[in-house]
Amino acid sequence: MSDLKKIIIDGNELEVPGAMTLIQACEAAGIEVPRFCYHERLSIAGNCRMCLVEVVGGPPKPTASCAMQVKDLRPGPEGQPPVVKTNSPMVKKAREGVMEFLLINHPLDCPICDQGGECDLQDQAMAYGVDFSRFREAKRAAEDLDLGPLVETHMTRCISCTRCVRFTTEVAGITQMGQTGRGEDSEITSYLGETLASNLQGNIIDLCPVGALVSKPYAFTARPWELTKTETIDVMDAMGSNIRVDTKGREVMRILPRNNDGVNEEWISDKTRFVWDGLRRQRLDVPYIREAGKLRKASWGEALAAAAAAMKGKKVAGLVGDLAPVEAAFSLKALIEGMGGHVESRTDGAKLPAGNRSAYVGTARIEDIDDAEMIQLIGTDPRTEMPVLNARLRKAWSRGATIGVVGPAVDLTYDYVHVGTDRAALETLSNQSISDETKAKKSLVIVGQGALTEADGVAVLAHAMRLAENSNSGLLILHIAASRVGALDVGAVTEGGMEAALDGAEVVFNLGADEVEVAAGAFVIYQGSHGDRGAHRADIILPAAAYTEENGLFVNTEGRPQLALRAGFPPGEAKENWAILRALSAELGATLAWDSLAQLRRALVAAHPHLARIDDVPENDWQPLPLATLGKADFRTALRDFYLTNPIARASRLMAELSAAAAARAGQRLAAE
Repeated sequence: MSDLKKIIIDGNELEVPGAMTLIQACEAAGIEVPRFCYHERLSIAGNCRMCLVEVVGGPPKPTASCAMQVKDLRPGPEGQPPVVKTNSPMVKKAREGVMEFLLINHPLDCPICDQGGECDLQDQAMAYGVDFSRFREAKRAAEDLDLGPLVETHMTRCISCTRCVRFTTEVAGITQMGQTGRGEDSEITSYLGETLASNLQGNIIDLCPVGALVSKPYAFTARPWELTKTETIDVMDAMGSNIRVDTKGREVMRILPRNNDGVNEEWISDKTRFVWDGLRRQRLDVPYIREAGKLRKASWGEALAAAAAAMKGKKVAGLVGDLAPVEAAFSLKALIEGMGGHVESRTDGAKLPAGNRSAYVGTARIEDIDDAEMIQLIGTDPRTEMPVLNARLRKAWSRGATIGVVGPAVDLTYDYVHVGTDRAALETLSNQSISDETKAKKSLVIVGQGALTEADGVAVLAHAMRLAENSNSGLLILHIAASRVGALDVGAVTEGGMEAALDGAEVVFNLGADEVEVAAGAFVIYQGSHGDRGAHRADIILPAAAYTEENGLFVNTEGRPQLALRAGFPPGEAKENWAILRALSAELGATLAWDSLAQLRRALVAAHPHLARIDDVPENDWQPLPLATLGKADFRTALRDFYLTNPIARASRLMAELSAAAAARAGQRLAAE
């Protein structure tokens, strides 16, 4: 029997699932209902009363549409579908009353409030507010909270919608925020005045419908109508979170999330949101050439000629960094291999088999986590490596999924079964017989880079694939470098890995690989955006655009190609990555076969057709690896410091502050200890 119910909303009859709330049914009918506390990704609070509607034949008072389900409505006297009105005089009067109560204590801060121009309270006061107040008493005030360096609070503006409390508790998995007191004395506060210890806390800025929680780094710097908004892709991890970059002139002013249910839903990590100050500092804006041990500024012609002269007739190796778009990796591979050299993108030593997409990407999608019943994590700490994916794992756990961990026992914000810390635990799992009942459940195996960077990485991956095969599970490889999957897709790898690629290399072309130590003796040409480790080791520096300054293709950890669009222009004389490589190829007399990004993408898609399917996750043929002997060591996680993983983050003052605060928190001892 179908659970669809008929309902008439403002004269329109439609069929919706009985479990839907009235506010969702109204949205399905294309009718917007105002709300402050309701959010589709959070639990229902029903405390702002702004979403009141009239149920005909129901109680003689308006109903909170967020808290009543369609199946709870009574049919008409002759069995007619229940009738709901969202624009009747009763509803209008009720909403105006709610708005008047909300504005009783709300300060007149709009001219100086950072939420001005994109404030739900402003918008709804236009529709339901009045131009006078009957309230003559003094307004209530509240003390501001110190939530840390990211979220600035103005608690007098708070309307107690509790969205921030529900987000931190349900999604971020921390319990520092709550509401105390009753009536006029009620206020949102943090437990014992604690700052927030979550790398997802910036999302409460977006959730707050008024100006009570605003971005501290962005405060008083720009108005929303002054900003140019560009929809693009994040590269701080391999999740490929959909973001919007807001620029004012040439400066990035803020980064906000975009909704993509298949990837990040509508959350982003704090590193993604606040790393933009790193785009302004330590930038490479002119080419440099090292002479007598010191770098000096040079022109582009001089630098390219010097690079070409250094590369001609020599054994050349190319390294692809963690933030390089697919086009740059493809261009570098064509250029270096055309000279008889080798290119490598697995700069952290990960034993990912090239050419076998089911082994280096897997067979599952990120959204498969939502309805998984069993999830096995191997050698990964997703809370640090991919916070938004960890929130998705927490959501699966809260719905009843069983999560197992092979690796270090870390705080993941949810309960899990700790299977073990070493390779023996994985071997036991992969060899155990699994019942048909367990196989019938929807399950996932998620493997982190910490499990794959040791000497026995291939054996670990083979056992993880065997576990996935035995248990009928999907496999997801959790990458931490945004460029890695795309570089593997275009074959920017060398048999034997980093050691084989660099073996005997006289010249190393370093495309933004700042986590690599190049041995003394080799001549290093560094192409990148920041004066980080790679630039310090370089003999020639070619300044390149950062991820917000060029159009590029990135493939995320599940194998989904996505387009990053240019939001601004690179500083000084810095150029786009692919254009630098094209100019260098002409200087070398081995000109690459494209003169524009469009031509380059045509060549890229001709060689790798799946990269043309933007925002689509291709299915990968299952090719299990042959089992090999595992080592004896414990698994380690891939990241030591969430906030300082790439050159942009290391150039950010805010990331340095957050890193120091996290280290101090980790070193604190409680009184009970």
